[in-house]
Amino acid sequence: SPTSMRAIRARYDPYLQTRHRVEQLKQLGHSVDKVEFIVMGGTFMALPEDYRDYFIRNLHDALSGHTSNNVAEAVRYSERSNTKCVGITIETRPDYCLKRHLSDMLGYGCTRLEIGVQSVYEDVARDTNRGHTVRAVCESFHLAKDAGFKVVAHMMPDLPNVGMERDVEQFIEFFENPAFRPDGLKLYPTLVIRGTGLYELWKTGRYKSYTPSALVDLVARILALVPPWTRVYRVQRDIPMPLVSSGVEHGNLRELALARMKDMGTECRDVRTREVGIQEIHHKVRPYQVELIRRDYVANSGWETFLSYEDPEQDILIGLLRLRRCSPQSFRPELKGGVSIVRELHVYGSVVPVSSRDPSKFQHQGFGMMLMEEAERIARDEHGSCKLAVISGVGTRNYYRKMGYELEGPYMVKDLYRPGAD
Repeated sequence: SPTSMRAIRARYDPYLQTRHRVEQLKQLGHSVDKVEFIVMGGTFMALPEDYRDYFIRNLHDALSGHTSNNVAEAVRYSERSNTKCVGITIETRPDYCLKRHLSDMLGYGCTRLEIGVQSVYEDVARDTNRGHTVRAVCESFHLAKDAGFKVVAHMMPDLPNVGMERDVEQFIEFFENPAFRPDGLKLYPTLVIRGTGLYELWKTGRYKSYTPSALVDLVARILALVPPWTRVYRVQRDIPMPLVSSGVEHGNLRELALARMKDMGTECRDVRTREVGIQEIHHKVRPYQVELIRRDYVANSGWETFLSYEDPEQDILIGLLRLRRCSPQSFRPELKGGVSIVRELHVYGSVVPVSSRDPSKFQHQGFGMMLMEEAERIARDEHGSCKLAVISGVGTRNYYRKMGYELEGPYMVKDLYRPGAD
């Protein structure tokens, strides 16, 4: 991938990778005021602690220009940097998603986890030597969400001995069973890579991957199941070929699947399909038609509320907020004793809300503020929480300070005063 090639050119030096990329974007005419890091490829948390600290410290230092002695110092300077770190995503596995790993990642300024799940079937996880059980997957989702992380699952349809119907069924289970219900999804259909056990199975005809048409069908059926609070981050670009040995036409799998869905009369209502594009903001959004929409669901022993500002008629999403009432088992001291947490706040572009009803009220308030106010109200009046915490990108902390939040551990926190409570 281009990212891997850039990493190799920079000799995997995190500082140089970051500086080079920021400079390159500036030369292309982008203003680089916000940066999101994704630490991918391999299990970062399995590396030695001193190397991880060095790596994360350098990511933050590359933005702030400060030379830090440790992660905590790097994060402090990164908070004030002109180029803001709005989030860090770390790829991990259920066995590197235990409390100590989660606490380390909170210290790094990490806000989103990508967890390699691959399959929700115990027998499949066993056959593919994943080394973790399905129970470990549920456990890692629970711990991660209770610490405020967004959870993106990597799923791999078309593994051996599963078959189309069972592949579809596992996604129904994945989205409907409260023990799973990820915030996001990456779909990577199985790739047969030379030199693997799967390659041997494929060569001898014991493993047959789906035909391209069946794969497009499968992805179309999966996308139709995705709930409106889940974001499909990516579908593997190309139709996977056993090493391109069956000479099939390439194409963007997501686009092919969406086209197939049109024919089938189904639609994909995930976050990404509906989020407003930067270009569309000015000509598509009709601020007068925008409504606050609320969807509540249970996931991983917690009450989740997905709040969004949408134009329901066009099915366009302008901003979203994920609020969770932490389950009593939350292991973070900051989140014990009746605390709710905002796990994500994202507003697309700078749409200025208009209210015909009370023009004075909304004038100086963006959708982000309005979403936060509603989250505070739900946390206070419905959850009965005494505090609202936010997992915030390091560079976004000052935004929350302006709203009366202060840093407590890795979280931005605000006390909620309930009328009638002392």
